Amino acid sequence: MMKHITHVFFDLDHTLWDFDRNSALTFEKIFAKRQIQLILSDFLAVYEPVNLRYWKLYREAKIDKVDLRYHRLKDVFTELNYPISDDAIHDISDDYIKYLTTFTHLFEGTIEILDYLYGKYQLHIITNGFEEVQQSKMNHSKIAHYFKTVTNSEMVGVKKPDPKIFHYAMEAAQAEPRNSIMIGDNYEADILGALAVDMDALCFNYHNAQLDPHIKVIENLAAIKNYL
Repeated sequence: MMKHITHVFFDLDHTLWDFDRNSALTFEKIFAKRQIQLILSDFLAVYEPVNLRYWKLYREAKIDKVDLRYHRLKDVFTELNYPISDDAIHDISDDYIKYLTTFTHLFEGTIEILDYLYGKYQLHIITNGFEEVQQSKMNHSKIAHYFKTVTNSEMVGVKKPDPKIFHYAMEAAQAEPRNSIMIGDNYEADILGALAVDMDALCFNYHNAQLDPHIKVIENLAAIKNYL
């Protein structure tokens, strides 16, 4: 057990909030609304890695939010040889942001582990997600009340793994690195980012990636109890 920890910082997407499942349901709704003649599973098989690639570029400040939202769709329709106008892509992008937060699936064990930690620790969120949607995701999923502070990249002006976002979050939480832990799925953004500022870190490796053997890893959220 990590007796020194008093502040627990969580990533949101892909850690608590089941981004891939909710995203798939969002596209299912949009395809029906706009009569997109593609098999959803074929679209998602291309979209998911493209989306991750663009989010990496966004984290690295190589593209802005507008570019991310347009090109992650444009590239997929192009690869699938599906004819679609730029106006339609922008409309789909707007629909995606509009509907995404209305789906509320969380990873298995999310509520149980938050209930377990709540009251024993101060809980916080650090996210690279868009400011206008992250709070809505938490509100609709009924988990917002667990968190004392929420830090997103747009309010700080940098994204994880930049040290500034971790320092900003700890200052907002009145926490110190020595009593803080970051829990997230992204090895680069969440784990290396936290370790670089002397926070502890716990990687939620639900995707079974090959990781440094020295990193603390959990395969499911209930395993947090092995550490806290």
